[in-house]
Amino acid sequence: VMTALVSFERVFELLDLQPMVIDSPNAKDLISDKPEIRFTEVSFSYPKAEDISLASLETIAKPELIPSGEVLKSISFNVTPGTLTGIVGPSGAGKSTISSLIARLYDVTAGGIFINNVDIRNYTIKSLRKAIGVVTQDSHMFHDSILVNLKYAKSDATAMEIEAACKSARIWDFIQSLPNGLDTVVGERGHRLSGGEKQRLAIARLLLKQPSLVILDEATAHLDSENEAMVQAALKEALVGRTSIVIAHRLSTIAHADQILVIDNGEIVEQGKHEQLVEKRGLYFDLFERQNLQGELI
Repeated sequence: VMTALVSFERVFELLDLQPMVIDSPNAKDLISDKPEIRFTEVSFSYPKAEDISLASLETIAKPELIPSGEVLKSISFNVTPGTLTGIVGPSGAGKSTISSLIARLYDVTAGGIFINNVDIRNYTIKSLRKAIGVVTQDSHMFHDSILVNLKYAKSDATAMEIEAACKSARIWDFIQSLPNGLDTVVGERGHRLSGGEKQRLAIARLLLKQPSLVILDEATAHLDSENEAMVQAALKEALVGRTSIVIAHRLSTIAHADQILVIDNGEIVEQGKHEQLVEKRGLYFDLFERQNLQGELI
């Protein structure tokens, strides 16, 4: 009983922990079909363990030996409404951190992120995240049916809306071929689906949500050529008319973007369209040459 009480105390201590990101007192809802995004001199360092740890763990936790350091260093860029911005760079350069900051999973250390000229810290977190749709390289699926996983994005979605989203995501024919159709259980984290099937289901879920801002974080990173082609076709439809940020390892994913940001060591080292960046013969050109030799960019 005493052991259980100690565990309950730790659970309640965690539940009572004040979130680091909260609504400002006068926060308003974000309402926009085509948001404009602006990063202004944004710097960011991840919080240290002592800043976020539970009080009961502080006496047994080991101190951090490595400082967190700046992940992003005074970066500035604009994303025009309805356009696609690609972000590329080496691993650990800070690409995924940018997407986390837009959704306010963390707040910036310095500078500001603005949507329609309003600092995102002045929007309610609920409305901000409602406007954002995200597909990552490992999209989460619940151990439930395909239908439940889809309706997580829109609980009141109609049968026609679900079918339309699945057709746009190039996953409807596959669902129809299953003995239990939409009632098929996908397994824990979607382990009963292939990588391509899981990604297309995640895209269908995104289409059901109808977000005004789409963020793709390495959405095709681990797919073979056949599955990548199907996912790319689904993504092309998902991005139409939406403000989009695509973080990519494969340059073929963002070669036709309206602008491409090349991130290295937390800084924007190059910016422009694909053809302009190739002509500069900088870091982007190095990535281009490496992938072109491997046949990844066509």
